[in-house]
Amino acid sequence: MSLDLTAKFTINSPMNQGVRCVQKFGDLVMPYIASSTKDEMLACRETAWLGVSLNQTPVYDIKGPDAAKLLNKVCVNRDYTKLKMGGSRHALMCNSKGQLLADGLIIRTDEEEYRTYWLAPVLDYYVRSQGMDVNGAYVQDEYFYQIDGPKSLEIMEAVCQCDLHDIKFAGKKVVQAKGTEMTIVRLGMSGCLGYEVHGAIEHADMIFETIRETGQAFGLKCLGNKNYTFNHTQGGYPNQFIHYWYPFFTTDTGMAEFFKNMPIYNDKFFVGSGNDDEENYFVTPYDIGWDYLINWEHDFIGKEALEAIGKNPPNTVVTLEWNADDVGDVFASQFRGTAVEPYEAIDEAGDTVDLPRFVVSKVMLDGKMVGRASGRIHDYYHRKEISLAFISKELAVEGQELVVLWGTNGGPQKEIRATVARFPYYNEELRNETFDVEKIPHPNF
Repeated sequence: MSLDLTAKFTINSPMNQGVRCVQKFGDLVMPYIASSTKDEMLACRETAWLGVSLNQTPVYDIKGPDAAKLLNKVCVNRDYTKLKMGGSRHALMCNSKGQLLADGLIIRTDEEEYRTYWLAPVLDYYVRSQGMDVNGAYVQDEYFYQIDGPKSLEIMEAVCQCDLHDIKFAGKKVVQAKGTEMTIVRLGMSGCLGYEVHGAIEHADMIFETIRETGQAFGLKCLGNKNYTFNHTQGGYPNQFIHYWYPFFTTDTGMAEFFKNMPIYNDKFFVGSGNDDEENYFVTPYDIGWDYLINWEHDFIGKEALEAIGKNPPNTVVTLEWNADDVGDVFASQFRGTAVEPYEAIDEAGDTVDLPRFVVSKVMLDGKMVGRASGRIHDYYHRKEISLAFISKELAVEGQELVVLWGTNGGPQKEIRATVARFPYYNEELRNETFDVEKIPHPNF
């Protein structure tokens, strides 16, 4: 079987007009580079960007008498029979080792029905293999836009012609725009004030054009897939396929067989100094600071392993600032002539969307591995090279000096000095979780 991603957008969709190049993801065609990495990344700090990347989200509905029973077995979260109608939850799914297999959102849509985001195809595998009275189906009936930046609230209020100041962080509101219904959620991935916008797929093009045209007066920029993933490192949101991979092929033979014909999950290969052990590419909820989501009052896959890890969790997540001179030396090695074997290219903005590789580098102290670094980006706003890292808890102190071992095993490698920095890295006044939107004037319609 293959993952069903029915085309929602084509080369002629408004989102692809005026961009520098596009990317095909399954049957979807979306912006790859809209303007430039620098312009797109600075937009969420100075004005706002409009992103469409999450339209590739696997949206999967499950329904049936055993829907909650299945979710309780495969998710670490609290009892899904207690989730209120219309309520949502950040869900985690782990394997028997306690390693993450999927994380995403679950919304209860009816008594025996739930809509999920990013939990399939793992959830689809469990629906098919657990023998419970439950059915699942991929759906592509909604658009999914994101708008992040200081001007995001004002832009969306102008689009909807209504006051949105009452939406608290992680809260939502159903509004009207251009005669259509949309749901606005105060969430984003840049760390700055930001919103998600959801509505019926048949209105996707019209709403995109409306947001883009309205936003022009505020300095809105469009964001391509290439640059979307870089927001997560700045914002302090560890994310699948950016900072860690999933052990689809090492969990059990059934799951490995299920995934082998899904090229979108097979077209990456592990590189970096961490590639001598594939376990370096996987994480547990403790590694990324999500252990607070675990509820111990029920049995679930991975519970025993997570209980053991929880007695003394070895790692936690931090931001690393990479030494500028050492990064520069890696870049300069490309131009020292044929007598010098250059280090692996480090001038790429990142290694998750545009390259067929997934980079994890060992983090060292006194010649000993103490963690792994991933999600490396050029942070144009702070003018730093940064990454996230999952390191030993006792070293997670701002100012701690460490070394990132750059380069895949078997080739030239460079020790890059790195310093533990604040996490999240972007934690300024407009931080979405804490920003008081009353500092922005209310609209006067």
